[in-house]
Amino acid sequence: MHKHCFTVDVEDGISIAMRDAFGKQIPQTERVVSNTNRILDLMAKYNTKGTFFTLGQVAEHFPDLIKRIANEGHELGVHGYDHWQFFKLSPKQAFEEISSAKKILEDISGAPVYGHRAPAFSIMPETQWGLEMIEKAGFVYDSSIMPCKMNRYGWPEFPKATTKVELPDGKSLIEVPLSVDKLFFKEVPVCGGGYLRLFPFAFSKNSFEKVSQKRPVIVYIHPYEVDPNRYPDFYFEELQQADWKKRLKMKSFWINRASVFPKLEKFLQMYAFEPMITMVEKTNNPPIFKVEKE
Repeated sequence: MHKHCFTVDVEDGISIAMRDAFGKQIPQTERVVSNTNRILDLMAKYNTKGTFFTLGQVAEHFPDLIKRIANEGHELGVHGYDHWQFFKLSPKQAFEEISSAKKILEDISGAPVYGHRAPAFSIMPETQWGLEMIEKAGFVYDSSIMPCKMNRYGWPEFPKATTKVELPDGKSLIEVPLSVDKLFFKEVPVCGGGYLRLFPFAFSKNSFEKVSQKRPVIVYIHPYEVDPNRYPDFYFEELQQADWKKRLKMKSFWINRASVFPKLEKFLQMYAFEPMITMVEKTNNPPIFKVEKE
């Protein structure tokens, strides 16, 4: 039976929310450390090794967290430097964003970084040029594509299996898409993020079993999603000034949040996981997907 991949997108939920929702820049907060440590403690309990796609900015502020991840035998990957989605960047900016984060992580950990995941799964048909930048920055694989159609992201035509992407310049990159399953005749992301939070565990487990019959399952989580504690007052001061739509959206991120950590623990109890680079290295004869020059 194949092993699966347990992945963590290491970002500070408070600072990203303050910037993206309210236009206020604040420093990285210690919450990203404490919540990532909770996940690390849980993984140590079940002797599970995973992949931590980490922001360069988090690594700069909290190098000891990066050292713990590496020292405990987990894989480090890049999640950008400042959590900018690819559609907000030029190719040159994207290259600088990911290559600078790669160098920071390698310098702190003393180990090579092979993998990349774009913020908000922002590698799509409109940003397929990003795959060339990822390969150019020296990554062996990417795990940014959601192979279904969503409101803000998705590449429904992309294969669901680990795939060799042939790029317009003749080079190639391995892509590990996120796991999807059908819900009421529509394919949706499963086993990660808000979907893991909102769906009952029975649904996530059933989806896990269905996907695992065909390929390894990619579980993904963000540290803030295991954080049930109230955010600081300054966050709520901004929230009170927002319009009702934004308030409703931001409050929705807290629905069932306390259920996420127990769900993750059940996954670790029931299934075997390995770092993504290990899975990539074991993949033989992956399907080929050609990206045409734009």
